[in-house]
Amino acid sequence: MKNLKKLILVGLAITVFASCGSKDKESASNDASTDKKNTSLVSDGVLDLGTSADFPPYEFYDDNNKIVGIDAEIAEAVGKKLGMEVKIQDMEFANIIASIESGKLDGGISGLSKTPEREKNVNFSDTYAKSVQKVLVKKDSGYKSPEDLKGKKIGTQLGTTGEAVSKDEYGEENVQSFNKNSDAVVALNSGKIDAVVLDEQTVKKFAEANEGLEVLEKSLADDEYAIALDKKNDKLLEEVNKAIKELKEDGTIDKIVNKYIESK
Repeated sequence: MKNLKKLILVGLAITVFASCGSKDKESASNDASTDKKNTSLVSDGVLDLGTSADFPPYEFYDDNNKIVGIDAEIAEAVGKKLGMEVKIQDMEFANIIASIESGKLDGGISGLSKTPEREKNVNFSDTYAKSVQKVLVKKDSGYKSPEDLKGKKIGTQLGTTGEAVSKDEYGEENVQSFNKNSDAVVALNSGKIDAVVLDEQTVKKFAEANEGLEVLEKSLADDEYAIALDKKNDKLLEEVNKAIKELKEDGTIDKIVNKYIESK
């Protein structure tokens, strides 16, 4: 009888253990499925994007040393649509396209404009924002319009649309390019250059932060921003465009932009 009881107890123990093991496996499976990433577009399921985080309100560091802004939030929203984690790497603007070409990045989102030169090296998504190029000067400079700056020293960020526009407008010999927008503004404040050409929203932020600076009313050029992507990954381009279309239609992009830019 005692042997029979022992056998029954052992049998019950095996049954309970097997049941627990089954639940543990099911739980592990559920956890794995929760963490599952979309690896159909990039091999590791992580969308690595480059930016130059000195371009407020599109990308900048907040008080917690985190990259935030219009581009950062749009990148996160696109990643969510694609079922992918998004990692944003801060770097010099001029290095973003080269890093995509070399395979170090899957793409770039940094107030990038489509240009024929850039399109030789990367794909561009559909545009997600529009802007214009503006001129920042000292308040006591006497300059009233961009035309007044002919023959003067103009500061821009290396590799940007502002640099290209400035060289066309003022001549390459009169344009000094900086790795960071903030360096150009420092040079303006110290009198080393006469003006800085930047995106409208960014130039306003710098004017707000520097009491002695102002933005000229007249614009230099229109601009549109898109996400730069690996030229060898057409499927990624297709899916990113689909995501941008949906984010435009459901109002997400407008909501993000309005969060950082006061509507007129």
